[in-house]
Amino acid sequence: MAEIASQQTTQNPLEPNFLMNSLHLNDHSASAESYSAHDDVIPTIDYSMLFSTDPHQASLALQYLAQLVNHEIPDKVFENFFKGIYEFFDPKTLEERKVYSKKDSMDRIRWGLNSSSGENREYIKVIAHPDYNFPSNPSTFSEVFQEYYKETRRIVVGLARAMSKSLGFEEKLIEKAFKLKSGFDVSAMNLYPPNHKSKGEMGLPEHTDPGFIITLVQDVNGGLQILSHQGKWIQASIPRHAILIQIGDHLEILTNGKYKSHLHRVIVGKNKVQRISVATLHGPSLETFVRPAPEFVDQDHPQAYLGMTYKQSLQVNGNHEIDVQSSLDQIRLSI
Repeated sequence: MAEIASQQTTQNPLEPNFLMNSLHLNDHSASAESYSAHDDVIPTIDYSMLFSTDPHQASLALQYLAQLVNHEIPDKVFENFFKGIYEFFDPKTLEERKVYSKKDSMDRIRWGLNSSSGENREYIKVIAHPDYNFPSNPSTFSEVFQEYYKETRRIVVGLARAMSKSLGFEEKLIEKAFKLKSGFDVSAMNLYPPNHKSKGEMGLPEHTDPGFIITLVQDVNGGLQILSHQGKWIQASIPRHAILIQIGDHLEILTNGKYKSHLHRVIVGKNKVQRISVATLHGPSLETFVRPAPEFVDQDHPQAYLGMTYKQSLQVNGNHEIDVQSSLDQIRLSI
């Protein structure tokens, strides 16, 4: 990132935190109340506006990296993908899936069953990039996933370029800083059966995710909640063919805390039907050394994070790469 200074083209006319999502808290430890579904205020952004020739329109679109529409992904791509997931999780082929249940540091595909706080979940995790790994059966599943993944990766690269330009830098700056061409991307596909007994238990405690950007899609809304900048837990009601965009830990590190990784949690809700959700963590390459960029460090804003490779950050606390667990608390410095 030392080259940033020489590549900066214009003074950013906006506030330093203009890219902050409305789902951002400077203090992740702040107490939070929960919004009901009717109070859902997750903003929607128009992907096409990110590339507007009007800088003002582009910057407005970037202010709210949240619910993405007009992304030019055909509806059939989502529907084929959802169908493929349901076919993969066919109860009749459960024994076949167990071949991926081993837990080894070199896993590139991992399957599992979780049952906690009253919510059951079956999942398959795959490392999709830079090397493509995927179950061989059913044969069509790999095809529909690749089509979906190719489209979401296009969007993530587009977001990186739009961010760089709006910050006044050369458009490929973030893309190059994270070496996204060889970025380490992990996709987790989850199946949740119907749940008629939930009393609103905590399914997954509040946490952030590593990486640059996290994309999430689902066919039926579940219990995902995101912490807003006002300290409110917002129910993530995502339209069927929209994509939820969340900022990852490593964009927070790169910007020295200017842009915060999104804190989120899962509350177990009553679902009348089974549902699926897919979260893909788009990260730097494993060898990329991520540290706060010089432009975000000064006397008033000293370096707030340790520098380390993406691979090292994923292996903190003995985790495996495919686990993609956050290590932000260990990387954050006490200043």
